Amino acid sequence: MRAATIRDREIVIEEHPDPTPGSGEVLVRVHAAGLNGADMMQRRGLYPAPPGSPQDIPGMELAGEVAAVGEGAERFQVGDRVMGIVGGGAQAELVTAHERVLMGVPDGLDWAPAGGLPEVFTTAHDALFTQAGLRPGERLLVHGGAGGVGTAAIQLGRASGARVTATVHREELREQVAALGAEAIPAEGFAAHGPFDVILELVGAPNLSENLQALDTGGRIVVIGVGAGAKAEINLLALMGKRARIHGSTLRARPLEEKALAARHLEREVLPLFVSGDLRVPVAEAFALEEAAAAYERFAAGGKLGKIVITV
Repeated sequence: MRAATIRDREIVIEEHPDPTPGSGEVLVRVHAAGLNGADMMQRRGLYPAPPGSPQDIPGMELAGEVAAVGEGAERFQVGDRVMGIVGGGAQAELVTAHERVLMGVPDGLDWAPAGGLPEVFTTAHDALFTQAGLRPGERLLVHGGAGGVGTAAIQLGRASGARVTATVHREELREQVAALGAEAIPAEGFAAHGPFDVILELVGAPNLSENLQALDTGGRIVVIGVGAGAKAEINLLALMGKRARIHGSTLRARPLEEKALAARHLEREVLPLFVSGDLRVPVAEAFALEEAAAAYERFAAGGKLGKIVITV
């Protein structure tokens, strides 16, 4: 099979042996694979894939057709349209995945948006509802609202009945972000738009001090991105005075049981909203597998709304 391959911190296309599904696994013929910040970090040698996943083939999310079924796998049959999250290896013609982390692709959803759905919507849903307990009527602030997770979080917050505000660095993207259901504001001086009950932090350390200022009493901060920095000072008196909580989370290294549970939550609570048309996956640009290196450069350039997807 052909696969995007990391060589000397660059992306090249190489031939690899076809993977074989193990017990409880299926082999998926990939049609689309989303590109994420974790892939960018893995290319730079900063975020290795978890044990058991390919270290040289990136890709954490995919959509495709079941090509073969391993021993004991019963949820899907050959030919079924599936999507899901894997530890790595998705940016290839073939990938194996445990059947419990896969979901059926909603009717009417094309391959490119399906390939960019699992990671960002699972991450956003888990952070907002499982961890932060976002409730209808609460105020949600999403930092980095134009990115993949940001656009997912905005839509999920809106669909839940929350009032959503999103910081968007580039002025030319704010109107498109607002169309997803948020008040789109500049990143500078965001605390003046508070107070907020939940803050989803996708940027990192530079926002932490102002996040505490912007937080309402009993508010929650969920940190799931640190691209702008990972270390910051925190005023513990401010944290105590507001009876606030700070959560941190990653998805990739979780054990199978937790990933499977997150997938079941998404199936029940989120995927029906794609069928009804209440949610969508904004795809900024799609690149063929042979153009994977260009996809990485486009991601690094910034200024996009939603997902970069590699199609196979």
